[in-house]
This record gives sequence, C-alpha cells and structure tokens, in this order.
Amino acid sequence: MFTKILIANRGEIACRVAATARRMGIKTVAVYSEADASAKHVAVCDEAVPIGPAAAKESYLCGDKIIAAAKATGAQAIHPGYGFLSENAEFADACAEAGLVFIGPPASAMRAMGSKSAAKSLMEKANVPLVPGYHGEQQDADFLHGQADKIGYPVLLKASAGGGGKGMRVIENSAQFKEALASCKREAISSFGDDKVLAEKYLQRPRHIEIQVFADTLGNCIYLFERDCSVQRRHQKVLEEAPAPNMPAERRAAMGEAAVAAARAVGYVGAGTVEFIANQDGTFYFMEMNTRLQVEHPVTEMITGTDLVEWQLRVAAGEPLPKQQHELAINGHAIEARIYAENPEKGFLPSIGTLRHLGTPDAVAFELGGATPAAVRIDSGVREGDAISPFYDPMIAKLIVWGADRKQALARMAQALSQYQIVGLSTNIAFLKRLVEGQAFATADLDTGLIERNHDTLFPAAQPAPAGALALAAEALLEAEQTHGADPWSQTSGWRMNQAYSRKLSFTDEHASYDISVTYGPDGRQFSTGGQAARGTVLRDGDTFHVFTGGQHWQLAWNDPMAHAGEAESEGGRLTAPMPGKVVAVLAAKGQEVKKGEALVIMEAMKMEHTIAAPHDGVIDDILYNVGDQVADGAPLLAFKAA
Repeated sequence: MFTKILIANRGEIACRVAATARRMGIKTVAVYSEADASAKHVAVCDEAVPIGPAAAKESYLCGDKIIAAAKATGAQAIHPGYGFLSENAEFADACAEAGLVFIGPPASAMRAMGSKSAAKSLMEKANVPLVPGYHGEQQDADFLHGQADKIGYPVLLKASAGGGGKGMRVIENSAQFKEALASCKREAISSFGDDKVLAEKYLQRPRHIEIQVFADTLGNCIYLFERDCSVQRRHQKVLEEAPAPNMPAERRAAMGEAAVAAARAVGYVGAGTVEFIANQDGTFYFMEMNTRLQVEHPVTEMITGTDLVEWQLRVAAGEPLPKQQHELAINGHAIEARIYAENPEKGFLPSIGTLRHLGTPDAVAFELGGATPAAVRIDSGVREGDAISPFYDPMIAKLIVWGADRKQALARMAQALSQYQIVGLSTNIAFLKRLVEGQAFATADLDTGLIERNHDTLFPAAQPAPAGALALAAEALLEAEQTHGADPWSQTSGWRMNQAYSRKLSFTDEHASYDISVTYGPDGRQFSTGGQAARGTVLRDGDTFHVFTGGQHWQLAWNDPMAHAGEAESEGGRLTAPMPGKVVAVLAAKGQEVKKGEALVIMEAMKMEHTIAAPHDGVIDDILYNVGDQVADGAPLLAFKAA
C-alpha cells in the first residue's frame, strides 16, 4: 500500500479522499491555487504545494505542475478526485511516465469512454441499446441541423467531451437549432477545450439511473447496485438516492450486468459509473460512462457499507477487490442533497460571498457504513468564514442521510435541511426542503423534468414574514440594545414610573414592510404580533436580522428597506451583470431597437452561460463591454432606454 499520495483536486472531494487516507495511515499532499491558499482541503492534508493562479487552467488543470509537486514531496500516487484532470488520459499517461500511480482507470479505458460519441459507437457494437441519434465525426452546422430534423424534435445537443450538465441544450423545434448549437459549442470549448457535439432524441419523462461498477487488475469486475439521479436542474443533479425507488430485482440485475459488460469491454480498472436513461416502462438505454468516482458516491457507500475511496486505493496498489458480487447486499436507503451557493428563484444563478455563519445538523464528516450507518453525514470542503469564489463550482456541501427505508430517509433529510443555517450568500436549502417534502419526490414520481413539472409548488409566491419571525427579530434587537451599555443610563429597557411605554419597530424584507409595537410593562415586554410562542435562532449581520424558525430562513432589515434589485432597470437604465464573469457574446448594437425578452448579452460565469435580456421594449443607448471582457458583479453591461 502507498505511504503518501497527492490529491490533485480541491474542495469537498479533496477533503473526502484525505479522510480515508488518514484512516488508512496514508500521508496526503494537497495542491492549491492562489484563491485556495487558506482552504479547508489545504488544512486537512499533511503537506500542501501551491500550483498557480486562481483560474483552473493555470493551476488545477496544469498536469505538469501537479506531477512536479508529487515528485518533490515523495508521493507515490496521484488521486485525481472528480472533475479537473480525473478523466484526462494524457494526464494518466504522464503520471505513468513520471513513475507515479494514477488512482483511476487505464488511459485506454478513459479514451474509449471519454468521448460520448466514441463510447456510444463502442456500446452499439456490444449490442447495448442506444437512444436514437447522431454520434459521428461530422460537425458541420448544416449537417448537424439536418440530422436533428431527421431524428425529430425535441432533440438534445450534448458536448461529446462533456459532463456536469455543461454544453447541453434541449431544442424544441428546427428554428431554434442554429442558435442553440452555437451556444452549446461555446460552452463546450470553454469547459472542455473541445466543441464537438452529438445529437439524440430527447426522451419524454425519462429517469436517470446509474450503476456503480468496480474492477481490479486481476480480472474481477462487479456492480454495487444503482443510484437514481433523476432530479436535475440544467442537466445537473440536485438529489440522488440509492437504491432507485420501484426497481424490480430482475431489472436491477439486468442493468448491473450490462454495466459490468460495458466496463469489461474497455478493460476497465477502478471505480466507474455507467449511466443509463430509462423510460417509465423500465426500458433503458446506455447514455455514457464516467471513468471516475462520482459526486454522489456516498449514497452507494451508505447502503453497501463500503468505503469506495479505500477500494480505489487498494485496487490502484494492485490488491483484489475487497468483496465479490455475492457478498454485496443493499441495506436501507440513502439520499444525498447538494447544497449550493445559488439562487433558485433567479434561475439558479450562482451566489458569490462569504459564509459568515454556518450552522449544520449533527452529523459525521465520513463514517464507514456497517449494520447501522450514521443517520446524517456531511461531506464539505468549506468552513465558516470561507468564501465561495467565482472560480470554481459553488457547492457548499453534500448532505447525506440514511434510513432503514425510503420513508425514514425522507424524514431525516427534511429534518436535516431544517437545521442547516447559512448566512452570507444565497443558497438552495429552502428549495431542497420543498423538493424533498413535495408530493412528486415523496411518492417517487421521478423523471428528469420533475422540477419543471412541479414549478408552481417548488417556486411558490413569496409569503410575508410570519408573526413569530418578526417577534424573534424584535426580541433580538431589544436584547442587543439592553446589553449595549455597561451603566444604567445606557439601558433601553423601556421602564417608566407608574405607566406603560410603547414604541414602534420597523422591519422590511424583499416583499413587504412590517411595523411592530412593543409595550413595556411591569410584566415585561409585549409585542403587537400576538401571543403565539415562537422558537428559533436569530443572527444579526449589521442591520439585517437572519431569523431561522420553523425550518425556514427569514431576512429582516431593521429601519433600512432593502433596495429592490432591478427597479431602475425596469424603467430603463443600465442592465448589470448578475455575477462576476466574462462577456462571450454581444447580440445588440448601439442605437438598436429591441423587444422585451430579446437576448442582448451572453455572459459566462462558473462555466455556465447566462443571458441578459431586455426588460422592456426599448433602445440600446450604449454598449459598455466587448466580447472577452471580464466584468464584476453588478457592472453595467449596456445603457438601455425603455420605449
């Protein structure tokens, strides 16, 4: 077994790999960019080596710097995590040439499965069912348009080298094709350095089911059952669970055996995931193979009592698989929720900021499964005080729960989300709670369009702050006032001789203003919000009170009404960048008349494209940035005059 490994990644996966290595007595080396100098993954490893500027292409994607760091520190092997260089065959070859073990599959297997097009051709020869589509080399726009017309709409365009939902577009009709193709290729070249795409029939109400496979160097290959990853936004997974609900034993075996056959076809070694798209009737089609560990691997660990990172290390060291197929069994049910710094109400735009407060449910960072796994597990690469930057994926944590059955797992997930408290940036926690408690997910009515199908339920109209939240904010304010001074003359307790005293407190949130009367009497304070008892936690950030009560988070500003973002723009003015990023396309010209909803500027941030559209009919007064320019959050992109 190795005595020291280098982890060529960052964030929660680097922390996750380090946890297993520490348990096994293996020393770890972290690498970090300038933006990550004080990151958690640097702190939890035994050594750390700087490898360049914040941009991933100048640090985490520089294989030569990482290999040099491994050799300089005496590491014997490199664990690539997932993302970055984890599926880069050239990097795997370079590791071998440098005398280092790449903790992953052979480069030949990565090359075979790394291209979605090539992988589908390989599976076709192996008689694995494929979704109708075009997976060839011809990339002429007119040719691809003709193929899409032949397949029949809706059509899914997908970056051949893609993953993580990047470089994917659903096209509803022929008229949308060329614009969608251009956007897809821009995003693909930016994310993967390869703009090749494939086109296939977009199935209606499909489920996304994937099989965890594992192979060693001695010819053994097994599957560790399935995960259902149907709940997605922007083709990126939001909730994952294992096992898949309503999965008959016969179909589980058929999908598992198909996945093992796919792995054997390319001489696979290590951890991999074979992804299938399945119709509601149970028929399934090969989609792709991810030649690495997956973000959602913890749910498999929780139901099988395995440590998949330990398995990776043992297989890479030449040991046989710790278990054979007949020794594996499913124990209970596990669900994972990805907690992101993002704003679901604004199209899931990533949120940038500092985690000024981070409160979590009682949980373990990582624990080997066993007969009774931990009820709640959190895999995270950030701590309170850390910043979520625009340079990397905005994941805060993975929240994983285990239950004896799906019903118990659902209840534990809802409870754990209620206990998660974050101040400093927008998160998807409230959205995840609505999703988990919603009828569709609770009853396992699953497909990749679940979020869109249940939009009204998952994105309800804003509600006014409840009386309990207002009372808690007011009480926190008054307590702070009362303890502010050290002498009696500084107290603001409201005491009056022979009479009661009343005062008014004013709070606002994004949606409304609230006035609360406080009456001081001999029996203490009384609020005009009523006598209903309220329990919760209040955190003050300047004049904003963050109230966590009833599993919800309310932000109330005291005597400082929040500006309503976009009001100036709604009447004309300067349309601004929703977050830091790069301008990739300017679709309007100075003096041009535009219609409401017309795309004006396309930005790229966190490897995703965001379209800035005209808020009303109007005229473009000026273009303030050019293609390729980097812009800050809130920067005016163009001057706009409403008609």
